[in-house]
Order: sequence, then structure tokens, then C-alpha cells
Amino acid sequence: MRINPFPAWRPVESAAPQVASVPYDVVDRAEAAALARNQPLSFLHVTRSEIDLPEATPPYADAVYAKALLNFSALKQNGTLIQDREPSLYIYRQVREGHAQQGIVAACHADDYATDRIKKHEKTRQDKEDDRCRHILELRAHTGLVFLTYRSESSVDALVQVTEAQTPLYDFTATDGIRHTVWRVSNSSKLAKAFERVPCVYIADGHHRAAAAMRVAERMRAANPRHTGQEDYNWFPAVLFPASQLKILPYNRCVRDLNGLTEAAFLETVRRQFQLVANACPVPTGTTIPPGKTHAAMFLGGRWYGMSWTPDPKANPVAALDVSVLQNNLLAPILGIADPRTDKRIEFVGGIRGTQELEQRVKTGRAAVAFSMAPTTVDQLMTIADAGQCMPPKSTWFEPKLRDGLLVHTF
Repeated sequence: MRINPFPAWRPVESAAPQVASVPYDVVDRAEAAALARNQPLSFLHVTRSEIDLPEATPPYADAVYAKALLNFSALKQNGTLIQDREPSLYIYRQVREGHAQQGIVAACHADDYATDRIKKHEKTRQDKEDDRCRHILELRAHTGLVFLTYRSESSVDALVQVTEAQTPLYDFTATDGIRHTVWRVSNSSKLAKAFERVPCVYIADGHHRAAAAMRVAERMRAANPRHTGQEDYNWFPAVLFPASQLKILPYNRCVRDLNGLTEAAFLETVRRQFQLVANACPVPTGTTIPPGKTHAAMFLGGRWYGMSWTPDPKANPVAALDVSVLQNNLLAPILGIADPRTDKRIEFVGGIRGTQELEQRVKTGRAAVAFSMAPTTVDQLMTIADAGQCMPPKSTWFEPKLRDGLLVHTF
């Protein structure tokens, strides 16, 4: 696996806490606008620039990309963002509620994505891929980091620890309580050489960013008769975390209606597919109800139901996932959610929001039923990616989320 240093555009130290923003795709327009309100340096003005336009502006309008470029240029011109003189690798550590993870920030090559040295486990949506592709091309910048993971390599771990003993570029705690620390690697070539021992990496989060980066590279190559493969447009920025450090939270489901069924008829139908127990579990605020694999929980009519099933020993790794069992035995045949990637009747809720968010959506009528899932494991993700298969959509929710705007790759 090859990784490359790059001269990042990054905030001056005093502005880093104001610039750093959550990824563009974990908040909707209203949430992005609220987070960026009275925060003129927030990188959300670049990644979700529609918040600076009239509310009726379509999300993929020409004006959105033009505004993103204008806002990005302003941050560079007013000195909020500066560019390192020399290409570097960086170390990025996050700490949330006592859990720490530290990864290498580097540029990865589009060809490694194409040849599956960077392994995928999720299908992408065309509209989201088109959006990121255009955003990258308009700004000539990758404004966010792809979240990659790999099986730990001791020589790499040792070099990361050496860097962490040095003075960081940034060390701040965001308003959500997550601490972010970034170091510049003093000997990038040594760390890049050590990383060659890693045979492959896996996309944990950021499939659309990575797919868009590949498309950008292809488009730039086609326009460059002197293409060599080493141009900056061939590379995209990522954070590479050892798998042993990652924490996956559940990715829960809410469905808007019961597909024409009454609650009683729906419950009876579900009982034919699952072992179902009413009021079987306590509901501690902010926790996941299911105790583990082959379990889920359902909130319907103001109460929680424990769901369980006997695993199929012949099931392949994808079919054995809890989210697949729910999809194939309940969401599709009972609630009519044939394609959860495109059906507007289903919403996905990250586990960071807790089970109280599921209750609230059902009680307020935003959803008719909600499902709390046990988290998928990193081992399951890697096994499926190694087999060249895809996980169902919204199978994993990684926390803490990376911050946009701290290390930007341009070409």
C-alpha cells in the first residue's frame, strides 16, 4: 500500500477550532446552517455552501458550487488557511468519552482504489457521487478526508508514537466534547516506507468521496496528454486508522408508515418471522437496546419489543448481518422497502443520537416504527470487503467523525 505526503492547506493554529467542521454528509441543510450560524470561519461554508444562499436554492445548483469556491478562496486570501511549504504526512488523533484513535493523514492513489488495494464494502448513489465530483473539480480541492482502516502493523504503530511525542500543530476540544490533535510527521519518507508492509486498506467511511476522487482523476487524465500518474490530481487525502482502535456504533432505522397494515396486523406478521417479546428490555437513555448479534429492538405504539432470531449457518457473510436479516425478513416483505438506498419511506439514524431519538420520531409521527440495531463489527466489514461483496446501505456508523477543513488537499 502506498501513501504520499502532500502540502496541506490548513488553518492557522488560532482558527482551527472555528474552521473545523463535521463532514458535509452527517448533517442536513438546516443542521449545517445552525452549526455555522455566527461562525464565519466554519468550513461548512465551503462543504455545505447552500447555507449561504436562499433557502429555496436546489442543493446541486450551479450557484452552490460557485459559492463554495468563493468561500474557500476567501479563507485562503484572508490568511485563515495557509499551505505548508513542504509535502508532509500528518497524525490525527481524536478522543471521545475516553476512547482514542489516531491515524495517518496521507494522500492515497486513485489507481489503488481502481485495483481494489483500497477495498470497498458499499455501493454509492449516483447523485451524491456526482455532487462530490463536481465539488472537487470546481474547487480543485479535496475538502474532506476519506476514513480508511487497516490491520495493524507494529512498525507503523511505533513511528506514529514517535510523532505523538512531539509538539502538535493543533490540540483543541470541540463544542461536542471531542478532542482533536494534529501533528506533522518529521520523517514522512520513513513512515511511508513502513506503510508499504500493509497489503491493503478498507474504506470505513467516505465511499462517495473516494469514488468521486477516482472520477476526478480519470477526467483530469483524459484532459492531460502528458499524464504520468504522479500529478496531484491522481491522489486524494485520507486518514488511515488501525482497525483495533475503531469503534462502530449502530445504524438504526425508522420507517414512515406500516405499509397499509394496522399495528395489530403488523405485529402479528412480524411474530411469524421473529421471536418477539414486549417490554423485554429496559431503555437506558442514549444506549442501544439489542444485546448483540441476532437481536434487534423495535419501537412501536409507545413500547419497545425485543426481537431475536436463529442464525442461518449456511448464510454468506452479507446475509448473516443483522441489518440484512431485518431488511430481507421484515423491511422488504412486510413494509415494502425494496431498495433502502432509494426508498424515501425509510430514514437512517446514527447510533450517536441514541434510542431516545427513535422514540421521539415515532411519538411525534415522523415515523410509524423504529428499529434499534446492534453494531456491525470491523471484522465483519473486512471479511465482506475481502470477499468482494457489498454490505447493505447504512450498516456502520463510526464515531468520532473526522473534521473537515483541518487538512485540505489541492491540485
